[in-house]
Amino acid sequence: MSPIKYLTIIRLSSSVSRQHSMVRKASMSPVTSASGLTAFILSGSLSSNTVRFASTIRPMIDHRDFELKNADLASLTISPELKNRYFSYKRHFKNKIKENRIDPNGVFANNEIDLSEIKVYGFDYDYTLAVYKESLHYLIYNLGRDELISKYKYPQGILAFNYIPDFAIRGLHYDIEHGLLTKIDSFHQIQLGCVYRGFTALSDDEVKQTYGGCYISQSFIKPEDDHPKMKQLNDLFSVPEVCLLANVTEYFIRNKIPYCPEILFYDVQSAVQSIHPVMHKMLDGDRIGDYLEKRPEMIEFLHRLRVARKKMFLITNSPYDFVDCGMKFMIGDDWTDLFDIIIVRARKPKFFTQSHRPFRSYQPDTDSHTWEEVTRFDKGKVYMEGTVRKLLELTGWQGNNILYFGDQIYADLADLTLFHGWRTGAVIGELEKEINILNSEEFIEAISELQAVQQLIDERQRDTCLLKSSIQNEDVLHYLFRDREALRIKSKGLFNQQFGSIFRTHHNPSYFSRRLFRYSDIYMSHITNLLNYSVNHIFCPRRGSLPHEKMSPVITVRELSFD
Repeated sequence: MSPIKYLTIIRLSSSVSRQHSMVRKASMSPVTSASGLTAFILSGSLSSNTVRFASTIRPMIDHRDFELKNADLASLTISPELKNRYFSYKRHFKNKIKENRIDPNGVFANNEIDLSEIKVYGFDYDYTLAVYKESLHYLIYNLGRDELISKYKYPQGILAFNYIPDFAIRGLHYDIEHGLLTKIDSFHQIQLGCVYRGFTALSDDEVKQTYGGCYISQSFIKPEDDHPKMKQLNDLFSVPEVCLLANVTEYFIRNKIPYCPEILFYDVQSAVQSIHPVMHKMLDGDRIGDYLEKRPEMIEFLHRLRVARKKMFLITNSPYDFVDCGMKFMIGDDWTDLFDIIIVRARKPKFFTQSHRPFRSYQPDTDSHTWEEVTRFDKGKVYMEGTVRKLLELTGWQGNNILYFGDQIYADLADLTLFHGWRTGAVIGELEKEINILNSEEFIEAISELQAVQQLIDERQRDTCLLKSSIQNEDVLHYLFRDREALRIKSKGLFNQQFGSIFRTHHNPSYFSRRLFRYSDIYMSHITNLLNYSVNHIFCPRRGSLPHEKMSPVITVRELSFD
């Protein structure tokens, strides 16, 4: 096979791994960092520097089988000008990206917010003030798996299946009826190559046959009745749950055990939900450090708000003993002195949506509650249940002067934004890792190549005088599109081999990120990132170009020198 032909072939091969006797591995045949026609533009021969895609999951995706069958590539002649264009475009994009490195400890604005107008700061506990280690995900998975076997009588063979931390990501949707884990973009389009049954990726044809295309109706994602057809992984607690569900599904498939996807879903969901009280008791004073990070800057952050005379409150669904243990570990025995109001077992999101549910006074010493009506909040006391309407009524606080932080877009932020006018901040722990990837040389190299190829595609569709070829222009464009797909796969895999970034698909924001941008005024990786800004800081979103305000191409020939 000639070097030219070799460069235009990207085959997928699969092998079976024994990680838990079921997980499949995948590999891609070696390709240069710029593949296909683009690689020929660069060198015309195979480079010794190869990029190898590896995964614990076996992709079975039709549109990635780029075998060229009847193309006489030897007849393709590339003009020197096109070659220079590619290098110039890549250099241009690479320099632009490097000029705009992103601060992983920054705070990012979706909506303008003036902190000097914020009088009250509110916080969720889990994954907002409390930052958990990955060991907690292993614990949740193991407890849920044991519960499935002991209570629901699932096969003992599932014990051989362990938690896979890099399988799923937050923001995915699980199709309850079909038993499929999918990634959906902001336009309700399924990202092909990101649909899995157990640990087996569905082909594009299988996906389109299942859904009648790639579009998912809003009624399917969020039905009006009480029978959801899809569940979105909105928080990090759901990641080990869906890994358990994928493992159980894979076990049933491999052992040819008949199953109903809905039954498996509800059994796994019930099993994981039932182990939370056990988990809460296990994370006691002796073991809390094994699962919870201790961030000294948290104390500085809360004290700074107190010095600035800001009111502070805590609303969490967790029980008091669990919160008290964690807060003492992170802040100290006197942590309650920092908060004006402490509300536990709040039953969010019902706390934000129900109109009538009274607050109850909780007694930590006796683990009991009173029966009398709560008519005011006293500092140092602990309360439970209640509603946001009653909270505002008893405090007199105004919605636009309150800034509330949470990690769960729907349970913590959506209703406060839509119906109560609170300002909201999202804490997305994965953000720091994703930004570090965006700043990495490997990503910058991949994305600059991808943008250079896209620029060539745009030009090719407008200007056909740059290539002299016996192959039809449509074929050359087709090869460029294949190169773009290969580079998309490469950049996606830097975040997560199966599903990519939680914030975007190949070219659109993800369903998760669109809701994040809608329901949060600001977002950050950790609540303490606010220490990098004053308490009077004004966060302003950057003015981005709308599609009609910045015509393609991104750059013009006159902006570059081809040498």
